[in-house]
Amino acid sequence: MYIDPELLAELNEEQKHVLFYKMREEQVRRWREREENTPEGEAELKRTLRLKQDNGKRVQWLHGIDGKVWVWIMGEAPGDKPYEQISEELFAERARQQAQKEAEELWKQKEAEITKKFRDAMAKEKARIVAEKWKIETEDRKAAKVMEEKIQEELKKREEEERQRGEEQIRQQEECRAQELYLGLKQAQQHSQRNEKEEHEWEEQLRRSKAADEERSHKARWARDEYRRQSLRAIQKGKVAGLSNLFQIADLKIEQEAKLNNACHIPPVAMTVPTSKAWERPPRPFSKEVIVQWFKEEQIPRRAGFERNTNTVASWFHGIISRQEAEELLMNKSEGAFLVRVSEKIWGYALSYRHQSGFKHFLVDASGDFYSFLGVDPNRHATLTDLIDFHKEEIITSSGGELLLEPCRQTKNPPDYSPLFE
Repeated sequence: MYIDPELLAELNEEQKHVLFYKMREEQVRRWREREENTPEGEAELKRTLRLKQDNGKRVQWLHGIDGKVWVWIMGEAPGDKPYEQISEELFAERARQQAQKEAEELWKQKEAEITKKFRDAMAKEKARIVAEKWKIETEDRKAAKVMEEKIQEELKKREEEERQRGEEQIRQQEECRAQELYLGLKQAQQHSQRNEKEEHEWEEQLRRSKAADEERSHKARWARDEYRRQSLRAIQKGKVAGLSNLFQIADLKIEQEAKLNNACHIPPVAMTVPTSKAWERPPRPFSKEVIVQWFKEEQIPRRAGFERNTNTVASWFHGIISRQEAEELLMNKSEGAFLVRVSEKIWGYALSYRHQSGFKHFLVDASGDFYSFLGVDPNRHATLTDLIDFHKEEIITSSGGELLLEPCRQTKNPPDYSPLFE
């Protein structure tokens, strides 16, 4: 179920829709096939394991008098305060309690520091006084005691002042912390409201995504109906022929070929059919040399790029040119102009089309024994010329209404397809 990004880039939107529809059908088919092949006993075992993993845990809802699940909407019951007021009070109380708890912890630490500080200072002062008393025995012991009391009073006074300053500092920190916690809770509430808004936006995006899926399914069904319509139309017009009609013109007379070649604007190219039997086509084209060899070995014998019943290269046929070069050639053309170029991505061609608002590119698969568009108009045509002639009368897609009206001729000399016929 993997598509090469380079190949996917060559598809237009309708081709991508059809490809998506086909891949989805294949996924559903594989899933149904796997479900049908799964033994019934294995499915029952999986269900049993899931029940065992529940461990018997269940949730039971509280029921009211009326037998229904009891529901209380905060702020809407009789006697309840408004939800906003309850939220404000809860936030303020929670912030106050948290701030008070933190303030108590800070005060304990501060009180311990103050007590230790002045205890150490008092011990040092006592030691100093004792030392002085022992050194000066002639001094009055009473004067020493008075001095000691004065020092103790001074230290107590300073301790009290320090305590008051500490309490004031803790009180201010408590108020700041309470305000900080209150603002944090308010921000959390606002964040929750924003999350609800984002959830609504996500639901809207999901709705749009589902609508886009339904639109893709509708386009895929339309593409399937368009395929049936064009198939019936192709059969009615007799445009899809068998490969057995490819070489019915091999016995044309040389005189008829000369007349037809003189009437055409593109110089004739000799039909040189390679006879190499060692050619094996790779899965994907990987160089221009391989593409040229593929064209000579497989496409020239099938008369790809030639006008019907002649050996003259068609005016719409171009060689191995890029998408940008094709758009430059079609730039000044009117709507309906087209050219066919050899693709470098697949074994086949790319039809570049000029429409009113720009350009369109359609891939033409030539890997089998027929020619058909990838994704749109899957009718199989015996030759590349049959495909082009068919869409000169029938549109390629119903939505775009593309009709091949005017071939884009060569502007180079020698033509850009000359390496394919050398």
